[in-house]
Amino acid sequence: MVGFTYYTPENTSGQTKELLASIQKNYGFLPGLFAYMAESPVTVEAYLALNDLVAKTSLSPAQQQVAFLAVSVENGCSFCTVAHRAVGKMKKANAQTLAALSAHEKVNDPQDAALAAFAQSVTKNRGRSSEDETQAFLDAGFTKQQIFEIILIVAIKTISNYSNHFTKPEPNKELLGML
Repeated sequence: MVGFTYYTPENTSGQTKELLASIQKNYGFLPGLFAYMAESPVTVEAYLALNDLVAKTSLSPAQQQVAFLAVSVENGCSFCTVAHRAVGKMKKANAQTLAALSAHEKVNDPQDAALAAFAQSVTKNRGRSSEDETQAFLDAGFTKQQIFEIILIVAIKTISNYSNHFTKPEPNKELLGML
């Protein structure tokens, strides 16, 4: 098995040290995702830049977290499933939606269900969602613009979910405490 280094501001230097120190300051702790992803600082920078762009989308912060969670569940990423369930709670996403997605159960809120189903379809079908799936997303009140915003979310989650598949970080106690 390939082992990966768990980087921290204390065991790195230069750009990586600054990057991890900034993340640790912003979050109040260093999420394991970044500690391992720091093997490639440019990947961390790309991930952070894409997340900054998601914040500018027309999706609400709660909807962003529902989509992030749906993609992470579809990709089988336990770290990101915990992280987005915790952050989703902070961003006031529907508690039933978060719990149901995490447990692979039915989402009761129709708009959340359509959002999650579409994000998972884009992920599972590698961008080849059916006309019916796309229309169901639009019929739930979403826009064509938001189709592209979901693609952005899938791209970000591909970076983090795949990174976590290789490194297998445990959810931080801080994230678990937020649930």
